[in-house]
Amino acid sequence: MTDTRQTPAGEAGESKAHCAFCEMGPMISEMFYGFCSKETQQHFRNARVEVLKGFRSILDARIEHLSRERQKGTTVPVE
Repeated sequence: MTDTRQTPAGEAGESKAHCAFCEMGPMISEMFYGFCSKETQQHFRNARVEVLKGFRSILDARIEHLSRERQKGTTVPVE
């Protein structure tokens, strides 16, 4: 894992950007998996899968909309 904390000027090492939420993810995961039952963990995993399926549905609908061929002009029967 890369350390993203910013080092003050004059200290050894590179100056790196810092995100206030960078360290929260692992802390929340540790807390979540430490206190939740396997059943609860499975429930949240299933919920994440359903959210991703929702995004996929939105993307599929948008792709279908953009892929439709539009008629250019009017069709005139020729005898």
